[in-house]
Amino acid sequence: MHPESSQREDRIIQIFIFCCLLAYLFGWRVPLMEVDAVQYANISREMLQSGHFLQVYDQGKDYLDKPPMLFWLSSLSMYLLGVTDIAYRLPSYLFAILAIYSTYRFALLFYKKQIALLSALVLASCQAMFLITHDVRTDTMLMGWVALGIWQLAAWYKNRKWSQLFMAALAIAGGLMTKGPIALMVPVFAFAPHFILQRSFKELFHWEYIILLLVIGILLIPMSIGLYQQFDLHPEKIMDGHSGTSGLKFFFWTQSFGRITGSNPWHENASFFFLFQNLLWGFLPWTIFFILGLITSVSELIKKRFRIPKDEEWISTGGFIITYCSLAISHYQLPHYIYVVLPLAAIITGKYVYQLLYLKKPENWGKPLFIFHAVIFSLMTIVLLMLLYFPFPPINKLLFALCLTSIFLIILAFIKKWLPTPPLLTMCVLVILLINLFVDNGFYPPLLQYQTGVKASDIINQQQLDKDRFFLYKIPEQRSMAFYSNHSFKQVADPDTLKVSDCLMTDKKGLDSLDMKKFKLIYEGQSFHVSMLDLKFLNPNTRSKSTVPYYILRKE
Repeated sequence: MHPESSQREDRIIQIFIFCCLLAYLFGWRVPLMEVDAVQYANISREMLQSGHFLQVYDQGKDYLDKPPMLFWLSSLSMYLLGVTDIAYRLPSYLFAILAIYSTYRFALLFYKKQIALLSALVLASCQAMFLITHDVRTDTMLMGWVALGIWQLAAWYKNRKWSQLFMAALAIAGGLMTKGPIALMVPVFAFAPHFILQRSFKELFHWEYIILLLVIGILLIPMSIGLYQQFDLHPEKIMDGHSGTSGLKFFFWTQSFGRITGSNPWHENASFFFLFQNLLWGFLPWTIFFILGLITSVSELIKKRFRIPKDEEWISTGGFIITYCSLAISHYQLPHYIYVVLPLAAIITGKYVYQLLYLKKPENWGKPLFIFHAVIFSLMTIVLLMLLYFPFPPINKLLFALCLTSIFLIILAFIKKWLPTPPLLTMCVLVILLINLFVDNGFYPPLLQYQTGVKASDIINQQQLDKDRFFLYKIPEQRSMAFYSNHSFKQVADPDTLKVSDCLMTDKKGLDSLDMKKFKLIYEGQSFHVSMLDLKFLNPNTRSKSTVPYYILRKE
């Protein structure tokens, strides 16, 4: 390949990555979704306003599920920018960028620049990244910490700089304070098989590891103090129906290893292939390339009789496989648990994409894969147009026209060969950008109006209702309502105790129990669990059979 042509392709890939980072921001038009994202945002708001930074509370109750790092950084962001969903999402967005950059820099230690860029592009443009930068949980931040830790450890093994070891310790500690021991185990899972396959057994034993663990331990002291003060000093507290809960034991054992041993009380989605099934859509549009790349990597290792030379790495493949197996044997799994190793999957994929599309190996595979993906992407585009046109009439004609125009321009780009990158690579990136941009702007915003707390907050703010005189009656607490109203609403047991002009929100059962002569209906809305979409809801003619009514009333 001519050097100038290669440089131009590299610039296009960099532009693609930048477009993905920009597209994430369009997802911020989507309100936070129940349950996890808006719960964590509300905890961060509560932490900021209460000033309790070592102890974590959810709606005033003791919270023992996730470590505090997400809440610390999000509450800091809210302190600087105000209590908004943008402020909540910003730290995780920055960690998404950190994960992409760390993936690039790690790959650059072992591969040529083009493979490193492709790996970064694969991570930046996979569907999971679009999702976890607007439906923000702990996984985006965890991914950034882990990717940084693996990069810095790999750099330390090559250069032996203390600054790199200390940065690795900071990253691992940050990950531990984001989602627990998984942040330490993934680097172990990644580097241990790498050194064993290289027969570099001495790398498994360095006195510097003592310093690494010591620094990690020191950095964990603030979190540990908070856990001890909140739980270990108060064995009388009831958590999950039991007293005597140790916060330290929960975070360093039960929450992670307890899911494997069964000591964790949660049991769900325990199939070994559950995470892989979810990875099939979460890693789009690169799923097929990843599977082929993983098979190729394992096949080459077998051919080499499980021994790799010093200039090769098995960190990415070994780290992905062992981490996946460890998570897959857990008694409790959720789809996003596998996202911690997406950077490793991206490197496996980046290597294979380079081999397939640039070196043309294996031969004659490019065209069949192009046709296969063209068919799949065509179907996905049809589904996109249907989502923009049918579920929420009247349609946004301008947005629909822009979508059709974008599709036309993408097709024209292939016909005219405007871009120097391989057509299959270009198609993967442009289609995933197209889908996410228009879903985030044309489908999600009207969908989230069926999330009770979001719409109710709009009504409260638009009609300037007094939040201190707004109550909930026979309806569950709405965290999204608390967050978007920046207020914690109280339950009322007896509506007769309300004063004139007080407001309440209730459901059909609560409405039927009220003396409507004393109340005026302000708003009637329809509620739906937006993360549980079905065809009945998506069809406007049958939607009322899936939704649940709620009511906002004023005492007269």
